[in-house]
Amino acid sequence: MHHLGISVYPEHSTPEADEAYLKLASEHGFDRLFTCLLSVKKSREDTLNEFGKFVKKAHSYGFSVAVDTNPTVFKHLGATALDLRPFAQMNVDIIRLDGHLGDFGDIAATQNPYGIAIQFNASSNLALDLLIERGADSRNMCVCHNFYPERYTGLGEGRFKELSKKYHDMGLPTAAFISSRQPNTFGPWDVFDGLPTCEKDRTRPIDLQVRHLLATGLVDNVLVGNCFASEEELTRLASLDLTRTTMRVSLEPAATKAEIDELWMFDHFTRTDASDYLLRSSLPRLRYREVSIPSHNLGSQQIRRGDVLIVNDNLEHYRGEVEVALCDFPDDGTRNIVARIPKEEQFLLDYIKPEHRFGFIKP
Repeated sequence: MHHLGISVYPEHSTPEADEAYLKLASEHGFDRLFTCLLSVKKSREDTLNEFGKFVKKAHSYGFSVAVDTNPTVFKHLGATALDLRPFAQMNVDIIRLDGHLGDFGDIAATQNPYGIAIQFNASSNLALDLLIERGADSRNMCVCHNFYPERYTGLGEGRFKELSKKYHDMGLPTAAFISSRQPNTFGPWDVFDGLPTCEKDRTRPIDLQVRHLLATGLVDNVLVGNCFASEEELTRLASLDLTRTTMRVSLEPAATKAEIDELWMFDHFTRTDASDYLLRSSLPRLRYREVSIPSHNLGSQQIRRGDVLIVNDNLEHYRGEVEVALCDFPDDGTRNIVARIPKEEQFLLDYIKPEHRFGFIKP
């Protein structure tokens, strides 16, 4: 099951603003929360007290809370890998290790008696399999990528998939960040231009960022890295179908109501005998065995990548099949173009594997 989350940085905000954001996000179904102790400058006592109150408030709204740490934070709080009592005192659910504690320390931390999960840095190439082999408790381990405040420094697609797959294949829950596109948002540091994990997500609409990460099949939890996201953004994210890869479409004027309805009324699965030219959803053919789908006969000479197609009467045996063009090829008149996936979303097609579910978002 996928989860959506937010980030809150109490040292840069007010308790009133933070609680309002927690309440709003909770009402939209968000239940994961990231916060950062790396940038906190307060005394040990004040940190334990204030963050303890903040975590308690977050729990009251149903959030699981992860705090970003490193060895310096541990030292400041009087914690060690063998003694996580300061974090237990704050009632945190997850300790994220931005910098690790050494092999022995990392292993020992996963065996803590408080049930606090240890979250490792997924943007680093860590030998977590060897830690598990040496006794680390994999049931108490997860990973979370970095976010990148500085433009052009976020992970490239290849490196993101390489690292994420490594930890995903170990069965470790994986989290990554997206970025609010609102002006005047902030994070834990002074330098920021959004807070995504992947560089290409920095300029994408917020819902497309989520759909990208989930389409990879390598991310379990998606967190908005900066705050505060707008209510409109939270609403858009809450409305997403997190169970399959979905794409926005623009409808063709010639498409009939019956053809358009076919896009929404079926669960679309790609066939196991996959083509390089088309994604094929064959189940809708059952509905059209005895129902005509006249050809639009628009005289088009070319099918384009991203065109959403329905087989018409000119290929009766396959009539009603919903297809998506993966590349350009000649139009032989057997398919009606009913919609188009915008160019900026066509990259999602590359993630849809044989026998995977996919769907379309209504305009």
